[in-house]
Amino acid sequence: MIQHNSDGTAREVTRTFVPEVPVALEFNGLAYAVMMATPTDLADFALGFALTEGLAGSAADVADFDVVEVEKGWICRAQLSGLGIEKLTERVRTRVAESSCGLCGIENLEAVSKPLPKVAAHDVLEPAAIFAALSKLRDHQALTKQTGAAHAAAFCTTDGTIVTAREDVGRHNAMDKLVGALATAGQDAGEGFILSSARCSYEIVEKAVRAGATRLVTISLPTSMAVDRAKAAGLSLWCLARDDSVICVSK
Repeated sequence: MIQHNSDGTAREVTRTFVPEVPVALEFNGLAYAVMMATPTDLADFALGFALTEGLAGSAADVADFDVVEVEKGWICRAQLSGLGIEKLTERVRTRVAESSCGLCGIENLEAVSKPLPKVAAHDVLEPAAIFAALSKLRDHQALTKQTGAAHAAAFCTTDGTIVTAREDVGRHNAMDKLVGALATAGQDAGEGFILSSARCSYEIVEKAVRAGATRLVTISLPTSMAVDRAKAAGLSLWCLARDDSVICVSK
């Protein structure tokens, strides 16, 4: 690759690109979705996706993970139990065109207006904890250090210690991977806060709430719908997090 500079010079450079491949998610032998994702921590991804999509109520509802690389991408298979089976079969029957990013069809327009569950009662997050987590986040971003093009989602204790972090080319995927990792570890997401390097759209808020989180911090500003959904659910939302400042949108 050739890098061209504003002063008219040019030089050859080498860059590492962030992996992005199709990942097919199959539950109970039925194809549910194909996501463009980074092929790491895919069992966490499948579990987190099932939880945030409402296919599973807990980690106990998803078992027998099988992650396989195939010619055109990856397949992650798992077995669902519980009430999610009904939603799974309905999805396969109707084949509604949708994804975890954006809205498609009247079904989703109706679904997005449904109220989220209220988050658990929680103490107000101290800004010092956010600054502490931000100062250490890059230490947990190996893929970002290599490529400069990955999103991260991290779970932090209330003093700002980062416990778990996951990365992906997609911000929704990074969140799902984190949710899956927390569920596997039996970690209550409501005990600390989630720090996301991404723009805070309504989907990030919804995934956080459905994961049981009580506090969400994002690097960028939220959308208007994200703010409305966070306030309605009682989710503490902080945004535009920087090394020296952060904005509290809702406590």
